Amino acid sequence: MSLPSTETVVKTAASYGRDLLERVLATGLQAFIGGIVVTQPLDGSMWHAAAAGGVGAGLALVKGLVARWRDVTNSASLAKGV
Repeated sequence: MSLPSTETVVKTAASYGRDLLERVLATGLQAFIGGIVVTQPLDGSMWHAAAAGGVGAGLALVKGLVARWRDVTNSASLAKGV
């Protein structure tokens, strides 16, 4: 069994990194916006909503890393074939 070239490894890592970063940032932003939409009418703390967004983004990061560890692909998805 031969090892892949360093160029292939770097391209694969870069592709995976971009995918994971996009997912984490999108999850954080979506959770933050969702938290604000929920807390404003209920008179909740906006900062608690922001913290919830951070937790959501952190969990997205962990899920993406687990997906990479479970099945070496260029995607942070747990779905097969992605």
